[in-house]
Amino acid sequence: MKEEKRMRRMTYTQFLAMGFFLVIIAGAVLLSLPIASRDGQPTNFLDCLFTSTTSTCVTGLVVVDTFQHWSLFGQWVILLMIQIGGMGFVMIGVLFAIILRRKISLKDRRLLQDSISALKLGGVVRLVKKVSKGVLFVEMAGAALLSVRFIPEFGLAKGIYYSIFHSVSAFCNAGIDLMGFKEAYCSMVDYSADWLVNLTLMGLIIMGGIGFVVWDDVSTNKWHFRKYMLHTKIVLSFTAILLVGSTLLFYLLEKDHLMKDMPASEAVLTSMFSSVTARTAGFNTIDTAVAQGGTNLSGG
Repeated sequence: MKEEKRMRRMTYTQFLAMGFFLVIIAGAVLLSLPIASRDGQPTNFLDCLFTSTTSTCVTGLVVVDTFQHWSLFGQWVILLMIQIGGMGFVMIGVLFAIILRRKISLKDRRLLQDSISALKLGGVVRLVKKVSKGVLFVEMAGAALLSVRFIPEFGLAKGIYYSIFHSVSAFCNAGIDLMGFKEAYCSMVDYSADWLVNLTLMGLIIMGGIGFVVWDDVSTNKWHFRKYMLHTKIVLSFTAILLVGSTLLFYLLEKDHLMKDMPASEAVLTSMFSSVTARTAGFNTIDTAVAQGGTNLSGG
């Protein structure tokens, strides 16, 4: 009874924070199971908690290589947490309620509004339906494009799995990869000259990073920039400015350093990718640890 009263007294922000906390704890517990590690041994809970947190909060930081340490079960747990973190657990919960044809209460609508940063309460459920279809379409489109490269390289089953995993990871801006079978923490270094992989990942990162409210506004008003909300105009304008500006800075600072032995086209592609992923994701196609200080500052 007391717990119910406490739940009623919680603000929407407190409820969201509590929800994410529970998702993170649940993920950490699952990752601590022996079945989640590649060697069949329980993983240190602190490492599990860190991995669960970075997956749910889609930051891209890892303390163990995702491929080399986690089993297929562990990788799927991480992928699930990435998807929950990218869409928001409230949106996913409301989506299931819609599928089950349950009534969405006013309280749920207000909570959903806070969760996805919707500017108004009206039409928030419609927005969930629209966004859910959009997320599915974009992630599947990204996976289809990546499969063109990954299936010939890894085979059908592994190629499809890698395509889905990296598409979801890129769209949700997590930047967690499974390329550790080549070398631990190598990320997408082997694809630094691959325009298909780079452009696909960049597109997914940008699409996932601009936010669902912007999605809705752009899909409603199409290419009529003047009709966009101020929020959308600011997001799109500053995204373009930051991406172009940081790409130029990265190229100028590293063309005679990290990229001195690269062909011009690969250097440009690397600069573009590094600009996109440095803002919100965690992929990399070059060793950023040896980048110059000014490069790291411009990327951050």
